[in-house]
Amino acid sequence: MNDLALVGIDLGKHIFHVHGQDRGGRELFHKKLTRTQLGAFFGNLPACIVAMEACAGAHFIARQLMSLGHESKLISAQFVKPFVKGNKNDFIDAQAICEAASRPSMRFVTPKTEAQQALSVLHHMRESLIRDRTKTINQAHGFLLEFGIALSKGPAIMKRLPSLLSEQALPPQLSGLLERLQRHFVYLDEQIKALDKELASDYLGRRLLGIPCVGPITASLLACEMGDDKQFGGSRDFAASAGLAPRQYSTGGRANLLGISKRGDKNLRRLLVQCARVYLQTLDYQRGALAEWVRSLLIRRHSNVVACALANKLARIAWALAAHHSEFATGPSRLQA
Repeated sequence: MNDLALVGIDLGKHIFHVHGQDRGGRELFHKKLTRTQLGAFFGNLPACIVAMEACAGAHFIARQLMSLGHESKLISAQFVKPFVKGNKNDFIDAQAICEAASRPSMRFVTPKTEAQQALSVLHHMRESLIRDRTKTINQAHGFLLEFGIALSKGPAIMKRLPSLLSEQALPPQLSGLLERLQRHFVYLDEQIKALDKELASDYLGRRLLGIPCVGPITASLLACEMGDDKQFGGSRDFAASAGLAPRQYSTGGRANLLGISKRGDKNLRRLLVQCARVYLQTLDYQRGALAEWVRSLLIRRHSNVVACALANKLARIAWALAAHHSEFATGPSRLQA
């Protein structure tokens, strides 16, 4: 095992397939381990590079291996697939992970900390609760419409649903079911508000609130995705990872740029575009170099294009604030200089 240089793990829920090789790529072992055996096995191995796909449970395993002295590397699954040889099985997948990790130009995913993962869980819970709340509102509207009652749009009507039901001649059983639905809506609304308060507690997220039109939800998600900003070479890389950079299809020396790539976290991209649209709506009150850049862009481009370009700019500003531990400054306007 002294020649061991690289280990690839094909992750599973209970069973893990491990492939080890030396610096020359020669196979040294391949094993099938349970979750309880995995820690003891790597605890007895000399320090080496351990690679795995960035999938469910990968960040936890990566942190465990780093605590044992190994160097953990996570690879996006789409980069591993081209290295699968012949038919697919778990040991071939582990070998393909080793092959992909040995490439000097391979891009890796930085393992998330426990705080980052907890913040990510908070965001996912909030999204799920919002979907449930919207579904509850739509159900109430649909049920009442079957009995000839058309409610006004929006969630505000749900809060006064009991008083509205008392004014209508509805079957008692239906009134009881709708009151139960209304209580469920109130519960969901309270949970969402409680999670919103927790999102404002992150230090980096509070600094990102200085960016124009960026609220606590977007700032918190930006902080969760960037982490310590070491996984990105620069602000352009972070904006590209959010899918806000043009998709390229160039050949024969001719550059052909398409629409935005829409890669990465679609929720983060959606929030950044929404922030950009709010900025455009309040552009008359904005000052500084950023506002001038947006105004000049609106002269020659459609507002939708400008919104995506501004979202890209906001992502790059957020990365710069995280990387340089600074705060956003509007700066003097060129028109006033």
